[in-house]
Amino acid sequence: MSGRADSETHPEISAVDEVSAAAVPDGGEDARGAEGAADAEGHGGDPQDGAEVARRARWTAAGTGVLLTLAGIAACLLRLRDSAPALVPAAYAAGAAVCAGATLLGHRGRTRRALWLLIAGVMVMALGDQSD
Repeated sequence: MSGRADSETHPEISAVDEVSAAAVPDGGEDARGAEGAADAEGHGGDPQDGAEVARRARWTAAGTGVLLTLAGIAACLLRLRDSAPALVPAAYAAGAAVCAGATLLGHRGRTRRALWLLIAGVMVMALGDQSD
């Protein structure tokens, strides 16, 4: 392999370039304009898009935190009833408390921190389950 680029233009490539240049007027800008092209791609300039995404992220973080908190509390109560070492229900309770804190952070809009706390809470619960 010589590393040299081929300087010849193949006929099929040049034909495609001519067709695309003829289809787009005004030197490469779409007929709808820059805003129309952005809207067609789904990345419009609607100011509510960012707010809607943030709202959805807050609800997701808070909802996941609530579900993991309830699961940790339920597992803690079930392990308290069994003859498990005391570390196991304590780990479930601690993980549920961390997930409850993540719920509050997610509700306030700190979704990245909430995500990391949810991961930490589940890891604490998993480590408690492994110690059984």
